[in-house]
Amino acid sequence: MPPRVSPSAPSPLRKLLAIRQPYRCLSCSLRLSQAQTQSAPQPQNASSQTTHFGFQEIPSSDKSSRVSSVFSSVASSYDTMNDLMSLGIHRLWKDHFVRSLNPGSKPLPQSPTSPETEEQRTEPWTMLDIAGGTGDIAFRLLDHATLINKDHSSRVIVSDINPAMLSEGRKRSFSTPYASTPRLSFLEANAESLPPEIEDNSIDLYTVAFGIRNFTHPQKALAEAYRVLKPGGVFACLEFSRVENSLLNAVYKRWSFAAIPIIGQLVAGDRDSYQYLVESIERFPRQREWRDRIAEVGFMIPGMGEDGDGGWENLTGGVAAIHKGVKPLSRV
Repeated sequence: MPPRVSPSAPSPLRKLLAIRQPYRCLSCSLRLSQAQTQSAPQPQNASSQTTHFGFQEIPSSDKSSRVSSVFSSVASSYDTMNDLMSLGIHRLWKDHFVRSLNPGSKPLPQSPTSPETEEQRTEPWTMLDIAGGTGDIAFRLLDHATLINKDHSSRVIVSDINPAMLSEGRKRSFSTPYASTPRLSFLEANAESLPPEIEDNSIDLYTVAFGIRNFTHPQKALAEAYRVLKPGGVFACLEFSRVENSLLNAVYKRWSFAAIPIIGQLVAGDRDSYQYLVESIERFPRQREWRDRIAEVGFMIPGMGEDGDGGWENLTGGVAAIHKGVKPLSRV
């Protein structure tokens, strides 16, 4: 359990967020949440001078540093954070997410005339896990490739803008078979402008789980995903979303705004970070809008009907959702 923050020694995060109200009552949070829901978030212009940080409007240039401070604060209690945000179900969601992607190279059919030849396989996958600092998704991808598809060559690059999250992932990797092997590497990078070592058309699978809602310009990150994926490559996003059942939605919102920030204070000594994370979910686009934004950069959307319905998979009634996009083999 991370140490409590002494009231007499404010953390750097608290200083950074000093302009925040130190306390927001449940009824105020719910009213503000309803106002934000009624006024659906508009697509962000990459050149916009302001963006949202939870329910605040801030200069776009400030968001990256503020989000970095939040995740530096919660890095050591990341699993606890996700347990609180999802009532512990995030582990099941992540397992299902990876199974649905079925990562790893696959055996090619052998010729019946030469059954004893060495097994031939498709090319090993290169996977990029964005905002994946702690390795939660990366380790699952490699486990699935190795144990299910018997692929011992595919690799994952774990990318995160936050060095504290990457440090946590490196520490956790030592309890896996993949530490210090070519199959797992860590890269500090901004998903909105990936470094030259992530080349065009070089990635088979791009994943981002519970991260893209914190980006300053998510559309830039989508464009970068499209650029680096190979034709036929898959973009896959697991993110908190909007609950469709009104009763479940009311219960979940009350839990989110009333309990999570208080528990964050008790467990991690950090109410402000947990308040931001709850608010960030409310500001993230609804399922249909997020699907359309993915399509805007050129991805084909699996599961979308001719009538324009579908194209995502709700988990636990929409508390979270999986969105996927496939880069076309060629531009039409």
